[in-house]
Amino acid sequence: MESRRGLANKRIGVVGKGGSGKSTVSVLLAKALRGTGYQVALLDADSTNVGLSTALGVESPRLTLIDHFGGMVFSGGSVTCPVDDPASLPDADLSLDRLPEGLAVRSPDGIWLLEAGKIGHRGPGAGCDGPIAKIARDVRIRSNGEDPVTLVDFKAGFEDSARGVVTGLDWALVIVDPTRAAIQMAADTKTMVDQIRAGALPATRHLETAQLVDLAHSLYRKSRIQGVLCVLNKIPDEETERFLREQLAEHGLEPIGALRQHRSVTTAWLRGRALDVSEARNEVLTVAQRLEATAAEHERVTDEVLPARA
Repeated sequence: MESRRGLANKRIGVVGKGGSGKSTVSVLLAKALRGTGYQVALLDADSTNVGLSTALGVESPRLTLIDHFGGMVFSGGSVTCPVDDPASLPDADLSLDRLPEGLAVRSPDGIWLLEAGKIGHRGPGAGCDGPIAKIARDVRIRSNGEDPVTLVDFKAGFEDSARGVVTGLDWALVIVDPTRAAIQMAADTKTMVDQIRAGALPATRHLETAQLVDLAHSLYRKSRIQGVLCVLNKIPDEETERFLREQLAEHGLEPIGALRQHRSVTTAWLRGRALDVSEARNEVLTVAQRLEATAAEHERVTDEVLPARA
């Protein structure tokens, strides 16, 4: 169901280097958006890291999406790697009102959690998580009411983005902690998204048929991605924040917010407790508001440009 609210029906991918705080920002941002009245779905697309459900205050779903869609191709299942097989996942639109039992859980504050799947227990030879990336690229969460904003919490690093998962997102949100590696990943993500929006196509020399090449090209030409945003995280002081902003500005990036180092967050992850948004409430609410405003402004500009072109 379409909505005039800026983030309804949008898919926001939360990406960044290891240790930057992607899961922390995902949970806190989900809470902030839910608090402003949005339906919110959180998709755990990190194939290795655990604890997102605990941080949200719930048990993990009993059924993962990888099992719901037939299992990994490497273990005899039907979900393929998007690099080898760019074809879209069939029946990837899921309605919160008609989900199979056990596929999602709802937190006490009303946030839906779905889990793409983990690979730690799958044994030798099943370590490629490409099928998890395809699920993260293609699954869209719907509702009979206002469609939710979906936050997709990816694993650390650039690999999933390089697999083309950003083509299925509306926005990529890069979490930048005070490290050079985080700055570089934000810059690389922006460069890649800018190239996709400019018409760049993926590498296809490894694909064995012309049909697969056509599928890969079509996926990129139909990409939903609108741009790259970033959030500063674990910021110890104003000087560090100022330096990070200056460095990101050199790459054409202006953070939509900054989250300080909060002891309660560190303690919650260590003790296995749900994250409490209260200490970071004002900071994360600013991020949520600026994210919403950016999406709404982009749609306004798009609506103005398209009739002019017509």
